[in-house]
Amino acid sequence: MKLIQIFAREQEKFEEFSERSEQLFKANWREVLIFAVFRPSIYMLSVFAMVIVIGQGSASVLAGTVSLGTLFVFINYISSFFEPIQELAEQFGTLQSSLASAEKIFSILDEKPEIVNPKHPRTVAMNGRIEFRHVWFAYEKEEYILKDVSFCIEPGEKIAFVGATGAGKSSILNLIGRYYDVQRGEILIDGVNIKEIDKDALRRAIGQVQQDVFLFTGDVKGNISLHNEDISQEEIERAAHIVNADSFIDKMPNGFDEPVTERGSTLSAGQRQLLSFARTLAYQPTILVLDEATANIDTETESLITQALEKLMEGRTTIMVAHRLSTIQHADKIIVMHKGEIRESGTHQELLQLGGMYRKLYDLQLVEG
Repeated sequence: MKLIQIFAREQEKFEEFSERSEQLFKANWREVLIFAVFRPSIYMLSVFAMVIVIGQGSASVLAGTVSLGTLFVFINYISSFFEPIQELAEQFGTLQSSLASAEKIFSILDEKPEIVNPKHPRTVAMNGRIEFRHVWFAYEKEEYILKDVSFCIEPGEKIAFVGATGAGKSSILNLIGRYYDVQRGEILIDGVNIKEIDKDALRRAIGQVQQDVFLFTGDVKGNISLHNEDISQEEIERAAHIVNADSFIDKMPNGFDEPVTERGSTLSAGQRQLLSFARTLAYQPTILVLDEATANIDTETESLITQALEKLMEGRTTIMVAHRLSTIQHADKIIVMHKGEIRESGTHQELLQLGGMYRKLYDLQLVEG
């Protein structure tokens, strides 16, 4: 609604809503008319049949060709025949709605998952070693987003991916969690192809913090633990303390029991991001994935998160995607992506001395700053 008001589209949206409402009204009105005709018609047909049976049967009884008991049986037959039809007429609208709902439900149930768990998954220690071997990936047919990408991340290393929008940085993060399968090449975790690892085990080992944080209706502690009974109240508070989220949680009237609306509309962008960090930390991942995690954070909050990240990344394989180069200068290795290919790789100082794409991005941000 706020977006509609910003662009002054109230009248257009009102007209669109009115048109949709009119279509719905006409559809419901047609249903009412059909019901109004169908049920009385069945009733009149049953009455007409009953009149014929009684009239003809009475004449036959008087003539002595049919007994009174036979006539009574036929009258019951007529009642038994039309009674279920009349009940069906009463449930006609409900039946139509049920059939439409069933069609939608079965269309979802019949959908086959693209990512299938291996029949005999291999057990992996999940130390955090990640390797891409000649990976080619496309969302649509042959339109490859990643082209022959190869790199290796050792356990505990901090790696950052930079590049223009559409270079394939976020796609790499999605592939590590196996939200998609590659068309060519392979991805290995601790030497094992991720297609041979149980999906749940793989994703439990990966803690991902995205730019757009989603918070559920409930309370603060529920949004950190996601109602996982294995995460205690002490672990929730510890995670919040490490990422400095307790700096605003303690100021709330109900603390960790403070109600949260869907998407966290009552919290600032920085507070939502801090809760997302606490949520990730509470699950104790081996691999940490940060996808533009500080993009929506103000300078003051970013300094708090930077301090928390140093503790959070300690001993964990960390993969970062960022447009602001100031946030990834401390990385052990920076990989520069361009149109789905790796163009440069090295530390911050090495890439500056190289004078290539990274240097241009760095100088451009200095000018903008």
